[in-house]
Amino acid sequence: MANPKRSLILAGGGMRVAYQAGVILAFSEEGLTFDHADGASGGTMNLAMMLSGLSPREMQHRWETLPVHDFASVMPLGKGTLQALGDARGVREGVFPRLGIDIDKIRSCSSLEGTFNVCNFTRKTSEVIPHRQMTMDHLVAGISLPLFMPPVSIDGSLYLDAVWIRDANLMEAVRRGAEELWLVWCIGNTGQYHDGPFRQYVHMIEISANGSLFKEFDQIVEINARIAKGETVYGHTEPIRLHVIRPEFPLPLDPDFFLGLIDAPTLIGYGYADAKKYLAARTAEGVPFSPEVTKMADEILGFTFREKMAGGFALGETDPETGAKVGHDAGNTFTMHATIDIHDLNRFLSDASHPGSLTGRIDFAPLGFDVPSTSGVFNLFSPTNDPTMKYMVYELGFESNGRKYYMAGRKEVKQNPIVDLWKATTTLYTQLHEGIDKSGPVVGAGVLSLGVADLVAMVPTMHVTNASNPVEAAEAMSRFGHFFLGELWNTYVKKAGA
Repeated sequence: MANPKRSLILAGGGMRVAYQAGVILAFSEEGLTFDHADGASGGTMNLAMMLSGLSPREMQHRWETLPVHDFASVMPLGKGTLQALGDARGVREGVFPRLGIDIDKIRSCSSLEGTFNVCNFTRKTSEVIPHRQMTMDHLVAGISLPLFMPPVSIDGSLYLDAVWIRDANLMEAVRRGAEELWLVWCIGNTGQYHDGPFRQYVHMIEISANGSLFKEFDQIVEINARIAKGETVYGHTEPIRLHVIRPEFPLPLDPDFFLGLIDAPTLIGYGYADAKKYLAARTAEGVPFSPEVTKMADEILGFTFREKMAGGFALGETDPETGAKVGHDAGNTFTMHATIDIHDLNRFLSDASHPGSLTGRIDFAPLGFDVPSTSGVFNLFSPTNDPTMKYMVYELGFESNGRKYYMAGRKEVKQNPIVDLWKATTTLYTQLHEGIDKSGPVVGAGVLSLGVADLVAMVPTMHVTNASNPVEAAEAMSRFGHFFLGELWNTYVKKAGA
């Protein structure tokens, strides 16, 4: 179908929906346009930003600069404190304005049809509000999750977040004639059942959200079967198709966002990379309407940290040290902002290449600022052909001005005096390749380094992920530290002194 009618379905996921801003940016770069967009729960914030006229880049910037603690405002004593832990002041006065959400612009938008889902608690129904009828109270109600925010009174009824009834409204898009449904899903879906009241509260949301979605899948499968028999259903004469963007692993929960263990740029980077990966491999038929399309890999004990490195860099050079000098003299600095995820710590420690993944973004004037990565590779103390040397590998792919690039960097850890340890672990010799990997021609080079201030900023971001309890987290942190320091000891002290 040459110009299918598309609907963008922005499901919920708390503050994790910053992920969707990265997906929307990737869609924009691909040239995907939508006739209709639907939002539920946290997804209503991104829908509101789109209808307020923000570009994908503006959405990215707004999320990245949002003070996350604006989401939290404590309920004043004596005012409904038994209804919820907080109230909506932070959202109304902080979050929505900082995200660029403007109710008047939403109501007057003519470039996109939008629908918002809210729960009418009084009637125990889910209501769909067209964007031209939206009010600020409806926007607040759309993210008023029980326990955390109180209900909102509108026209004599109480309204809440719709997630307990639905977290995505595919049938609204079908009724509006959408031929392609593009679902952006942030809610977790694994077979794991976690301990503790908070995680089990999250499980209840996961059950409701996924269960409602799968019920709609069954409805659309039935509609497609009727269409295949020659019926016209809601104006459709061709099968409805589904595309789904979702993370490989469950996204960190909101408390991690509040504590700084995950940040908006990283979530946006995840969404952008996941969307780019899907778009590169998608087929016209899309994916099946089955529960497996939101399934994610189980959470395994892991480790993560964020690292920033910068240095002189020059296009047209192939030697990193020469490129660093030329770039420094010209005032051209290349900055890499990286989040390293080790999703399986046990595998990481046992595998000789010590693999992880890297999500990042780059700042480099000739190619752009805040450019997100499409792919990334990380290896720590990876062996080389030289038995006296190991590499710390940092690689990321990205796109700029319609061209694909691949940054390949490595720190060289070799048997030298201990005084060289700092330089080796903080100096990244980098080449920039044109294309999707480092087999492409080298079009630039430089040397990036980790400054003392950047090291200080990195340390608090280092933490164990998916530990079942504090003891397991402490043991995992100790194992990672023992491995890292042990490798340095063997290289710079034990072997160098032998």
